[in-house]
Amino acid sequence: MENLYDYIIIGAGHNGLVAAAYLAKQGKKVLVLERRPSVGGSLVTESFGEGFQVDSVWTGGRLRPDIIKDLKLSLPSSASTSPTAPLSAKPAFISLLSDSEHLVIDADPAKAAEAIKRFSEKDAGRWGEFVRFMDKAANILDIAYSTIMPRLPKDFSLSEGFWLMELGLELRLMGRKDMLNFIRALPMTAQEFMEEYFESEQVRAAIASVAIHGSTLGPMSAGTGYTLIHHWLNRGGLAHVNVGKAGEITQALADAVKAYGGEIRVDAEVARIQVDTYTCKGVVLANGEELSADTVISAVDPKRTFLSLVGPLNLPPEFVWKTQSIKMRGSVAKVHLLTDGNHGIPEGTVVLAPSINYLEKAYDAAKYGQISEQPYLEVTTSGNVVSIHFQFAPYALKHRTWDMERGTVEKLAIDSLAQHFVNLKSSIVNSKTITPQDLEATYGLTEGDLNHGQLMLDQFLFMRPIPGWSNHKTPIDNLYLCGSGVHGGGGVSGAAGRNVVKTL
Repeated sequence: MENLYDYIIIGAGHNGLVAAAYLAKQGKKVLVLERRPSVGGSLVTESFGEGFQVDSVWTGGRLRPDIIKDLKLSLPSSASTSPTAPLSAKPAFISLLSDSEHLVIDADPAKAAEAIKRFSEKDAGRWGEFVRFMDKAANILDIAYSTIMPRLPKDFSLSEGFWLMELGLELRLMGRKDMLNFIRALPMTAQEFMEEYFESEQVRAAIASVAIHGSTLGPMSAGTGYTLIHHWLNRGGLAHVNVGKAGEITQALADAVKAYGGEIRVDAEVARIQVDTYTCKGVVLANGEELSADTVISAVDPKRTFLSLVGPLNLPPEFVWKTQSIKMRGSVAKVHLLTDGNHGIPEGTVVLAPSINYLEKAYDAAKYGQISEQPYLEVTTSGNVVSIHFQFAPYALKHRTWDMERGTVEKLAIDSLAQHFVNLKSSIVNSKTITPQDLEATYGLTEGDLNHGQLMLDQFLFMRPIPGWSNHKTPIDNLYLCGSGVHGGGGVSGAAGRNVVKTL
């Protein structure tokens, strides 16, 4: 193979594109390879028919503001992603209750408190305090995600020590009370976390639903306190932003890569990462084409990178075993509906989460490989399109196949929502259901895991993707990781893509 590129990046999801844009901006010769016909990965807006355009997997997104600034991204909807955007521009979070009432939690704390007052005067009074703490906690997590983690229990360099000292200082600046509450919150269950702030079951359940979003965890699972803060950071609160416009983000990133001189190839599936004596030499495409580079960066998940593209025989046995042990537990299906516009669902982020017990029972079904008959739903609308995030829908079904159950998920989602919005069924014109196995086959999400690995206490910070390899490096020289499965990843932020550039 000839030396053609400084960097080859596998996967044109948002993290791969962020890394490529930063490197191209530095004047490096960069090639991004994407197996699908278009860029975006799982952060993509697609058409499934006339007038039927949806965010297929991730509902919108919120890139880090510093990435937008550094790369000079042109985002038509970036105003709503900014932390400084006016509260009136941010969507509401709406919880559907068992008695057909709606709890509307506005982005404006004063308006949210007024709505919460119907359920609890005490909770209304504590809402402002809760938002203040969550914003501070999310900021600490943001700094942590921007910090290159040391390769514990392996070598600990002086530079890594400085990075951790900065994180420790920011943690200390929270103040003793908030610092203690932040540390306590991480291992807590979402149920316990909510009980410390609120007495109303309706308020507790609405917020706890965000903690389990995209995970195979229930609100009574340890560590969902951490996932609640994680999602609050990535969303900028409870509700999604930029609904129906996920593709704008990745298209803007792709435009930046090209503007800085980088190259992007679609329909270019990587079949193998070329390794010679623990050194990466380049890649081989599915069509047999060989491409070389000084450095290869994989934005696909760690399991697929190491077990499929590198191959176990090119890796230390202990590393292979640890990689095989990464928990990938997809439990999400997506149901997209094209309507005539008379669906009746309000704008914002709508959840079906009437109680903590309801959410936990939905999770119980997934434990045994069953589809939740009373599912947790999170719903967003974009014009005539209704997008439904359905949990729990386990990747590995017991005694059934997803070809058999695709219609079951769609029916359950529609029937559950129709109990609250009576015009929904009659308004449906077309539909598209994406199962966990579709997420794997079409979007490259191993086992349908949206985050390239569960967001869990034993798979975050210096333990992501596995202990000893948390700084984007791998046992293969000149091979790095930058996808959601590494530290800083999970959801939409771009932190993992930016951080890998710091380690090169």
